[in-house]
Amino acid sequence: MLATQQIVTAIDVGTKKICALIAEINREMEIEIIGVGFMPSNGLRKGIVVDIDMAAESISQAIDKAERMAGIEVGSAFVGIAGSHISSENSHGVVAITGSEKEVKQSDIDRVMEAAQIVPLSQEEEMIHVLPREFIIDGTRGIRHPKGMSGVRLEVETHIVKGSSTSVSNLVKSVRRSGLEVNEIVLDQLASSYAVLSSDERELGVALIDIGGGTTDLIVFHEGNICYTSVLPVGGNHVSNDIAVGLRTPVSEAEKLKILHGAASCDLIEQEEEIEVLKPSGQESRRVNRRYLCRVIEPRMEEIFQLVRQELKKTGSREMTPAGMVITGGASLLEGSCQLASDIMGLPVRRGEPGYVDGFSDIIDNPVYIKKDGRIPKPVFSTGVGLLMYALKNQKLSRSAGRKKRKNKEVVNSFFSKLKSLFDDFF
Repeated sequence: MLATQQIVTAIDVGTKKICALIAEINREMEIEIIGVGFMPSNGLRKGIVVDIDMAAESISQAIDKAERMAGIEVGSAFVGIAGSHISSENSHGVVAITGSEKEVKQSDIDRVMEAAQIVPLSQEEEMIHVLPREFIIDGTRGIRHPKGMSGVRLEVETHIVKGSSTSVSNLVKSVRRSGLEVNEIVLDQLASSYAVLSSDERELGVALIDIGGGTTDLIVFHEGNICYTSVLPVGGNHVSNDIAVGLRTPVSEAEKLKILHGAASCDLIEQEEEIEVLKPSGQESRRVNRRYLCRVIEPRMEEIFQLVRQELKKTGSREMTPAGMVITGGASLLEGSCQLASDIMGLPVRRGEPGYVDGFSDIIDNPVYIKKDGRIPKPVFSTGVGLLMYALKNQKLSRSAGRKKRKNKEVVNSFFSKLKSLFDDFF
């Protein structure tokens, strides 16, 4: 139990948006989000930093918004990472249990984890995560907490996530240039899994698909352990680009059409239904049948789920997911996306939504994601909330979590009231 309340900051650095969350962890180890900042994601392409200065400016602006809402300043953050440079593999380590009592100590666990990290790495790669899947003592498998157990030989099965050293370094530099230190780099889909998957799903076997702007991130759990991760270089931005070309409209208008009127299946749309679509000039509009919009969206969504299906089939992971599949991220909000995924995958599919963001999505200042029904849908927050939960559940909290200054609580409450009133009037 924490002696005092602590502050944890998360930054979801996506292709389309930067989402900064500031949370307070109380003595009961509960999360209370007190600040949210959204900004357009500049300087990134398919999850990879391509312009450090632009990326740093976007991160800085998102953090500034979150700090003003929370009424505090922060100095460090947990940061999500994605991109096609990510790869993974499973590894095995084995050591002899030391000491006359032959009892597993923390030093034995550290040694066996180090042994599992002896895998080939190119000069351009570095390890992002070494995640224990299970420990084995003298042939007894399925052990999750070996410390204090007796035996002669200790083994571990791990899942190792690797990434491009250059991409990781540029992401860290972008965050540092925004004025923050990096507590830890965390794989996006690993973070999202903390926010949207239940323990029962992890135990039975489940695949999580996080459809972001530039990439689709996959993670598979079986018997409570991670068994596979992958990043596919296609996402929601590809759907928007298809709409822009197919309907001959600006990309910004295509994104709006996708969110407000899009569906993953034409069968869900009435034959006569029409929508307004801006012409390429952005000055005039025309009426277009809504089914035509969906005929553009459906093939791209089918492609995404077909690629996921092939990935699971290639690795043999599909047979390890009796709990089915959970989809999250912005593109998962398309009407009919769960049913389309289920038809292609042959598995039950549900949409994953994080907790802790009730009441925030309808009041935050948001220049990025078009609101539907007056609020930003919860799946957009999956990675950010997951980063907070990752820090909490892995006990990666620090009393010096960047907390510098706390403003008067009355000022913060007044800020919230004025902000909510402003957005109520606007919408």
